[in-house]
Amino acid sequence: MPDYEYILVERDGPVGVVTLNRPQALNALFTPLVREMVEALESFDADPEIRALVLTGGLRVFAAGADLKEMSSQSAVDALLNNRIAYWDRVRNIAKPIIAAVSGYALGGGCELAMLCDIIVASETARFGQPEINVGLIPGAGGTQRLTRTAGKYKAMEMILTGAQIDAFEAERRGLANRVVPPELLLEEAKRLGFELAEKPPISVRLAKRAVTKAFESTIEAGIELERLSFYFLFASEDSHEGIQAFIDKRKPEYGGR
Repeated sequence: MPDYEYILVERDGPVGVVTLNRPQALNALFTPLVREMVEALESFDADPEIRALVLTGGLRVFAAGADLKEMSSQSAVDALLNNRIAYWDRVRNIAKPIIAAVSGYALGGGCELAMLCDIIVASETARFGQPEINVGLIPGAGGTQRLTRTAGKYKAMEMILTGAQIDAFEAERRGLANRVVPPELLLEEAKRLGFELAEKPPISVRLAKRAVTKAFESTIEAGIELERLSFYFLFASEDSHEGIQAFIDKRKPEYGGR
């Protein structure tokens, strides 16, 4: 792994951990930090020894949003040509499962980044919101779409039009978090999930993630078509034969990712 200035990177067995590390700015998402984050996630995605990823910002804050100082002098043409939001597309294209470990504020781009992940573990201090309306903007990295699909039209409309935040427990009730844990257990729980996913057959995990994402983002017809093709494809994998035979033999399977 290269040296990074704005993130921390850790390998814990089959789990890769990326921590946003710009605490003096509440992990505001300016371009150098986002670039490093995406490069680290893609590096773990390409590493055959890593089977699950954890993305966090530490216990104080996940990410308090975009860096408005960086954006303050930007024109519409600058925004179009810079296309910084394309980094979010690269996160979306990570094939391995990403677990967001959210503590403190996950606002604006921080909330959108959490929603790009596949599982969200929230600490009791977590707060989610899309406050862009308060500075004359709207969410620009998928917030209007993913929050609506997750929390429903009316709650998403309220949050986006008023800039209101919700706490971790409401986020869990709304489907925006899988579970809520005490802050001191946040990373432990996220890693535990990562270790659990790492024991599953990697190709199956990859295709299942793709199919669920398709269901979330597309029509049911397109999702079912992808699911069916992925299901058939997995019969060509060594892992499926190993899993079926291990079940028949009443033993623990040993998956090689082939």
